[in-house]
Amino acid sequence: MDLTGLQSFPGAYPVGARDELPPGTLLGTQAQWGWHSVPSQQRHNLAGSTVMYDSPRGPVPYVDMVGDIVNDRETGTSEAENWLRANAHRLDLGRIGLRWLDHGTERPLDQADITDAEQTLDLWTGVVTSRFTLAGYPVKITTACHPYRDEVAFRIESPALRSGLVIGVDFPYGSEAWHDAADWTRPDAHSTVVGVPMSSADDQGTTAWPVFRALDNSRYRALITGQRLGVEQTGQHTIRVSGEDMDPGAPDVLDFAVFFTPSGDGDCIPRGSNRSTPAAPQPGLQATAGYGVVLSTAGIVIAASAQYWPQFWSSGGALELEATDDPRAKELERRIVLSQYLTAVNCAGSLPPQETGLVCNSWRGRFHLEMHWWHAAHFAHWNRVELLLPSLRWYSTVLDSARQTAKAQGLDGVRWPKQVGPDGRESPSTIGTFLIWQQPHPIYLAELVYRANPSREVLEEFAEIVFESAVFMASFAHPTSRGFELGPPLVPAQESYGSIRATVANPTFELAYWQWGLRTAAAWRERLGLEPVEEWSVVADGMVKPRVIDDVYAAIDVEPFTIRTDHPSMLCALGVLPQTDVIDPATMRATLTAVLADWDWGSTWGWDYPVMAMTAARLEDPEAAVDALLLDAGKNTFLANGHNRQTDSLPLYLPGNGGLLAAVALMAAGWDNGPEQHAPGFPSDWTVKWEGLAEAP
Repeated sequence: MDLTGLQSFPGAYPVGARDELPPGTLLGTQAQWGWHSVPSQQRHNLAGSTVMYDSPRGPVPYVDMVGDIVNDRETGTSEAENWLRANAHRLDLGRIGLRWLDHGTERPLDQADITDAEQTLDLWTGVVTSRFTLAGYPVKITTACHPYRDEVAFRIESPALRSGLVIGVDFPYGSEAWHDAADWTRPDAHSTVVGVPMSSADDQGTTAWPVFRALDNSRYRALITGQRLGVEQTGQHTIRVSGEDMDPGAPDVLDFAVFFTPSGDGDCIPRGSNRSTPAAPQPGLQATAGYGVVLSTAGIVIAASAQYWPQFWSSGGALELEATDDPRAKELERRIVLSQYLTAVNCAGSLPPQETGLVCNSWRGRFHLEMHWWHAAHFAHWNRVELLLPSLRWYSTVLDSARQTAKAQGLDGVRWPKQVGPDGRESPSTIGTFLIWQQPHPIYLAELVYRANPSREVLEEFAEIVFESAVFMASFAHPTSRGFELGPPLVPAQESYGSIRATVANPTFELAYWQWGLRTAAAWRERLGLEPVEEWSVVADGMVKPRVIDDVYAAIDVEPFTIRTDHPSMLCALGVLPQTDVIDPATMRATLTAVLADWDWGSTWGWDYPVMAMTAARLEDPEAAVDALLLDAGKNTFLANGHNRQTDSLPLYLPGNGGLLAAVALMAAGWDNGPEQHAPGFPSDWTVKWEGLAEAP
């Protein structure tokens, strides 16, 4: 929302484009299920982008790109590649903003009309209160989102409601742009129809107007509800909401809610994906006839939010730094609190989130599985494992396609994709399809769930995901006279080596992750009373050790060995991961020192700073851990609302928030076989109070 508590000034909150297009906007409305695909004149498939690469197993097909990505811009890509990368894309479900109605003519507000603006998000209730003066009229707007339904509610209090202040709801077409979820240039490509209004069964005068949306094969509804509302369609894709026959003696108040929902067959969920089970109706909701939904009012939505968030803050983990003298402690605590809120809102749904969550699109709204750990692992560390479970369960819905990818490459098990929508279809890429560090992520996340709830039910639910991941990992590693090696081809977590993907081998982090992941999967078989898989142990025990040059770990095992840009991912091998046989702590300590000395901070990303903090903590250098978390660098910026800003095109970056929470939890609660002391990752002169945090592996 903007400073009006709605979406009244979309142009004032831009999201920068990565090509020569107009900017997008931060003011969108998105849901887990809200996806769309632009029809293609020809049936595109990944076979058209397949390129054969030499590997130790012989020629292997990879979904590559004819074009390339240069300075974050796609160049020379084919029509088929562009379509496959852009579809399905996440959809902006509707824009809700204030407008003036003057003698029958509706116009947007002018920013100059707004003065004395003050806006507060109450984290305890999740309710936003916006106060301002609009063309001389005082205005107060209360905004809330229902915790269990895709429903947003507004209470507008102002005498301006009697002088032409109304609400406009606009509906766009889906956009294939990298940075935008809305295309306003194709009004004839979709339809918006207001249905027959219906009344609630509670005799309270609540009425709902269903708005039916059709975009090619995608369907959804927006249900506008309230009492004494005027709702009318004033344009092809525009709805006006106003107060109807406001009694001269009645308060100057307009309450309404908008409930977005997929509409059954042909809805916005691509075939083959899952949908989270809807929660049971909350107290006070009344059933309606005809559409199989329940009606609520603005008051009910606001009350539901105010009931949910105190429960959130009163459960899970907590950390307090108030008594610490270091002036940086207050800023770190601010980031911790706001990151908990932002990740709970954006990262706890039925799908792994896109890197900008439900705020705005990046990479067309498609999510990146190598980032899933950074979005979600912290939920387990903060004793909120129930917020991790929905997205972890998604992997079971794409097992078949992941198995087909592995089989096509002559491998066993499942190979998890990188950049996908709900159906799990890979995107053509010169980098993404060559990444492997997402492969052990489901093992790690499932292990965190088991540590939180060490039950047979957890083991049985996620066994297939864990075991099939491990089968691929053992199959992918190939034996040599040195031991088991990884690649080529591949691209490590540090993507600086994408141009030499055909020759890259043995990245430091991935070697350690392979050993840890296979041993963890073996432990799952033992817990279930199953026979061990000998191959897993043979591969794990025989992994080659990473290359060391000048007493520090190189990033990869071939020239140029280490490029000092992008992620310093070799640090993850003892930081994100616990101690493994292939990593020497003294060498990793020298590697951390070398990274801190001269890494190109401008090329880093927000989660790199938690990486350095976790590595420093495990190496028993808590001062360096805190320094890393609060390093003064552009990509380590946390705005007033907690967003980890990266660039104009990435005005928020949730992996930075999630990584911060994972690092802080490790620093406070410690890790397996770590120092037996309170808050071992914090300096001894910091006063750290915590409860409910889980020890890291």
